[in-house]
Amino acid sequence: MELKNPMISLSRQCDLLGMNRSSFYYRSRRNDEYNDFLMRLIDEQYTRRPTFGVEKMRDWLRNQGHWVNKKRVRRLMRLMGLYAIYPKPRTSQSNQEHKKYPYLLKGVTVDHPDQAWASDITYIRLLHGFVYLVVIMDWFSRYVLSWELSITLEKEFCLEALRRVLLVSTPEIFNSDQGTQFTSEEFIGILRDAEIRISMDGRGRLYDNIFVERLWRTVKYEEVYLNDYVSVPVARKGLEDYFDFYNTERPHASLDGRTPFEIYYGVSTARDAGFGQRI
Repeated sequence: MELKNPMISLSRQCDLLGMNRSSFYYRSRRNDEYNDFLMRLIDEQYTRRPTFGVEKMRDWLRNQGHWVNKKRVRRLMRLMGLYAIYPKPRTSQSNQEHKKYPYLLKGVTVDHPDQAWASDITYIRLLHGFVYLVVIMDWFSRYVLSWELSITLEKEFCLEALRRVLLVSTPEIFNSDQGTQFTSEEFIGILRDAEIRISMDGRGRLYDNIFVERLWRTVKYEEVYLNDYVSVPVARKGLEDYFDFYNTERPHASLDGRTPFEIYYGVSTARDAGFGQRI
């Protein structure tokens, strides 16, 4: 069928084919459900292997018994915001017109709370569909300072998370990737007004924001994959409970068995605790 045929209308084409016009516009729920299922598989495999691009993911899915083509895998991965780039996942896309800032944390010893904060975005699956999650984390303590959910990748949910956390404290350095959410004039303006030094990951460099990358794996394996969120409110409540547990109850080996809350609020410098985080 040709949607823009100047000689034969869509209605006439349907008549000639013996097809009801409403059937042409019908979107198969079965197909939608299968795409949701494929996205769940892609999400789990990508969390395990962030270096997987479209072709590797297609081959892996075929090995699992799902004979999908590269075009479909590419479309689903783009919808999820997943891009394997040596091997940094690019959940947020760069805008060439926005100013980029250098990475300021290379070789720096982060030895006290609020010295450096980091932020990133990830895909969170629902039972049917998905949302995006942004977090702002204190690099020294791993304390999740602020987070927000959104059904789109528009910058507003990132701005909300930033404005909320700056009511409580201010870092010396704020690090993010080069996505449009973080390079937008509004986001950069808030950081500048607060006199915060701006740092951005190098393109494709996984380890520039390693602690947030580790957080994504932890959140997904310990919370998201164990629960099928049926709606955005249910996802919000589940993540709220998990981040409270993560901050106040979950001990970290890298923090000498302490929790992020204990480190962020109870220790002023790494020398007091006997450890530091060299980037």
